Amino acid sequence: MAVLVIADHNNVELNAATRNAVTAALELSSNVSVLVTGYQCQAVVDQVAKIEGVGQVLVASHPSQQHFLAENQSLCISSIAKEFSHVVAPATSMGKSVMPRVAAQLDVQQITEITKIFDENTFERPIYAGNAFIKLVSSDAIKVITVRATKFVSAIDGNNVAPTKDIEANFDAQLSKFIGAESSKSDKVELTTAKVVVSGGRGLASEENFGLIHQLAEKLNAGVGASRAAVDAGFAPSDCQVGQTGKVVAPDVYIAIGMSGAIQHLAGMKDSKMIIAINKDPDAPIFQVADIGMVGDLFEVVPEMIAKLA
Repeated sequence: MAVLVIADHNNVELNAATRNAVTAALELSSNVSVLVTGYQCQAVVDQVAKIEGVGQVLVASHPSQQHFLAENQSLCISSIAKEFSHVVAPATSMGKSVMPRVAAQLDVQQITEITKIFDENTFERPIYAGNAFIKLVSSDAIKVITVRATKFVSAIDGNNVAPTKDIEANFDAQLSKFIGAESSKSDKVELTTAKVVVSGGRGLASEENFGLIHQLAEKLNAGVGASRAAVDAGFAPSDCQVGQTGKVVAPDVYIAIGMSGAIQHLAGMKDSKMIIAINKDPDAPIFQVADIGMVGDLFEVVPEMIAKLA
């Protein structure tokens, strides 16, 4: 039994969630290969080759793969998928976009965001916004899987360097075209890898007031998160959104400020090791999952916290 892991990267740096996917793959088999699709991505290949447990690195480097168009990337993956019993990717934006296409091309069902592996056919995944988990059994010849990174430890570098092998990468579905990309550059702590996250909700009332979240996060060297309500109201950018339709995080400490605790938000942060909630409503649902709860006016509590931390 051989497992293929799809690397998520930007042609320069490996997305940390790929390491969690490798750990999941190693629970399935000791025969693990990692596929790196992209263009001029040798730096990523070198990073992957050092990961402990990786047997070989397959490299699909071609201009058609440079911008990670899901239609092209999925054709590349599908071309070699039948050599493997499982195809695994992290449940990142890449995994959520590419893997359903791979499953359709292979005529199998995708297994989404697994949180536990029982054996090569049996898995656990969340349903109902993470309020319940199901145990499922797949009879498909090839299992196409995305992995919830927060549920598997990150694979570390080993002492050996895995061999690399170039494969066919010229796949152009001619269904989409790369026009351009705009990315925000920031020196702030990355939300999905932060050990501490400070997150704000609709209770902040305005974009200006949301600045309190940024100030507190800066003092704690923390990532900045937001509820969907805060994002929809324009208080914070969409890349800060935590929840079922946003990012899933599991930091050591998650500080929820001015948010009620809707189940959609809890789905993205309830695996945090410690949850601290600040809300003026003593009946707010967030207190049901909080390890430490403070009932108080955030506009009094948070400035005081910032002052003491200074």
